Amino acid sequence: MKASKIRELSAAELEGNLKGLYQEAFKLRFRSAVSQLENTSLIRKVRRDIARIKTIAGEKGRSEGKEV
Repeated sequence: MKASKIRELSAAELEGNLKGLYQEAFKLRFRSAVSQLENTSLIRKVRRDIARIKTIAGEKGRSEGKEV
């Protein structure tokens, strides 16, 4: 997910996307552990998307005067 698209989302949407990405990361790690994951780069992509969302959520929180 591109950072520009993430910046357009509201705080509630960011939280929803973050929960979904955490669930997807869990599923990918599980599939990797049982050797059913063919494309292991997906784990890295999901982790980076999680980091992007958390970074932008923190920026938005600081600009509003509250810490996320």
